[in-house]
Amino acid sequence: MRSSGNGNGGNRNTGGGGSRRDGDGRGRGNPRGAGSARDERAGGAPQRPRRPRPEERRYDVGPDGERTRGTRGADARGGAKGSPKKPGRPQSGGRGGQGGGARRGEAGFGSPSRPREFDARIEERVRDRYADKPVIRTPKTFPGAEQEGERLQKVLARAGMGSRRACEELIEQARVEVNGEIVTEQGKRVLPKDEIKVDGLTVATQSYLFFALNKPVGVVSTMEDPDGRQCLGDYVTNRETRLFHVGRLDTETEGVILLTNHGELAHRLTHPKYGVKKTYVAAITGPLPRDIGKRLKDGIELEDGWARADHFRVIDQVGKNYLVEVTLHEGRKHIVRRMLAEAGFPVEKLVRTAFGPIELGDQKSGWLRRLTNTEVGMLMREVGL
Repeated sequence: MRSSGNGNGGNRNTGGGGSRRDGDGRGRGNPRGAGSARDERAGGAPQRPRRPRPEERRYDVGPDGERTRGTRGADARGGAKGSPKKPGRPQSGGRGGQGGGARRGEAGFGSPSRPREFDARIEERVRDRYADKPVIRTPKTFPGAEQEGERLQKVLARAGMGSRRACEELIEQARVEVNGEIVTEQGKRVLPKDEIKVDGLTVATQSYLFFALNKPVGVVSTMEDPDGRQCLGDYVTNRETRLFHVGRLDTETEGVILLTNHGELAHRLTHPKYGVKKTYVAAITGPLPRDIGKRLKDGIELEDGWARADHFRVIDQVGKNYLVEVTLHEGRKHIVRRMLAEAGFPVEKLVRTAFGPIELGDQKSGWLRRLTNTEVGMLMREVGL
């Protein structure tokens, strides 16, 4: 009984394809083979075309067994550089009867990509074709957009009146004048010849330079000295711009002296018509009479005419040594020394502490500083500019 059971079981396994190896050599471990066997038993259905495994593909052999023109290397280089994909070809043997794209190894895919020399030749022909034709440049702005002048806030910012936003606030606050008219609108354009004022002070909009030098003792009041003596030009580092010294100080007098390249301003500051005041501090030896100030204000007769002081006061006194301040608007040579000497008090040391609105302050001897826009405006207002 046991032997017959084993035989029946073996027949069932053989019929069901469950044995380790059947007559065709296809076993349980080969699902493709098992499927083919089932199709054959089902009635001889047509077999589906078997796709080759990846390791079985030949990229240089067509479907008819012939080698294609191109090689794998040429096609790979073309594809790696991003060349346009080749359109698919209809394929009769595809799945479901639909045409699919051509694969590598099929007919027509192995053609080489277009060489770079061909593209370069085309580009060269295009350049040669348009080489002699004029280049049409499109204007950045439409015709007539360029307006004459420059925006007011930009001019003020370049002149050092603050940032552009701060200059716009000055305009909004009605603190800016152009040719005597108050400007409140933004974007107004001005010309270099226009007169601009902020809070009543003229703004130097052009490339003018204004300096104040604390001239030391022993320096000649010239920009150059043919005898090689130390002069004002030795304290100016920018030799490319010609500067004028406003007035003079004798060699033994120290103090503030102005330098500028604004010729009209320098002329007016020294002209007697405008009467710009200068202030000096002198060290003299007393005792001083009570009426010394009145005598200087009434006038001292000198060899070249009368000279009068606008203001006189005693600053300090140590025993018989006095420091006095004298203010006058005349600019004759050695006028302060000669006035005090004529009054009976020779000057031992003389310092000019102010020239109009420009004061010496704590500026050290031999130092050159640039005037602020406010100081320049005050100077111009002093002489009507």
